[in-house]
Amino acid sequence: MIHRLPVARAFADRRWVDTPEGGVGHHLAMSLPDLERFAGFPERAFSFYEGLGADNSKAYWTDHRSAYDECVAAPMRALLAELAPEFGEAKFFRPYRDVRFSRDKTPYKTQAAAVVHGDGPADGVLYVALSADGLYLAGGYYMTATDQAQRLRAAVADDRSGLALVAILDALRADGWEVGGGQLKRVPKPWDDAHPRADLLHFKSLTASRGYPPDELLPSPATKDLVAAGWRQLGPLNAWLRDHVGPSRSAR
Repeated sequence: MIHRLPVARAFADRRWVDTPEGGVGHHLAMSLPDLERFAGFPERAFSFYEGLGADNSKAYWTDHRSAYDECVAAPMRALLAELAPEFGEAKFFRPYRDVRFSRDKTPYKTQAAAVVHGDGPADGVLYVALSADGLYLAGGYYMTATDQAQRLRAAVADDRSGLALVAILDALRADGWEVGGGQLKRVPKPWDDAHPRADLLHFKSLTASRGYPPDELLPSPATKDLVAAGWRQLGPLNAWLRDHVGPSRSAR
């Protein structure tokens, strides 16, 4: 069963560009002997986040910290460690929100999330998050610099690379993925609405995402296979972005 989570909600908290747990730049680098084997996310993990959504306070967090540690953080670390040999080390985001410049002063994030950057930012990302809504997977380029967005549109406009992207996105949509990203209101010059891929020329960034509700699958070890299969499906999109867009070449 596929459950699509609203894209705006998924990215509203800067999930892909957040601070990893343990501090900036900290990678999850634990060996499997240091962790218990991944056995799924217990139902208590979802009830923990349901409660946090209703009472996002220090008092709730303190009273239920053991649920986060045992049913959210520990299984997530074990999952990421078991996926690392194939996909690379992950950054596990901290559970605390940065409220310094936000009108929303609730202190805790209502999801646990992690990201894999592959060999570098040019490779796109692989993303996983757990919340009261279930499990969420995503990949692609969530944010781009101006030069990257220009190369993205040029590659979309080119018949060879553009048609290859259409085939990748069609396959993802057929498997239940939702294609998204930042968009311009109008097709930028020198192209116009008559271009055969005008819909894709609106994009400044490009992602694919999908969600799974907290049903019988997520409390089982088979969740690892679900995440691995999803991340493999995102491979062609990330490879296309790496080959045709790549990292920003602008001076910072």
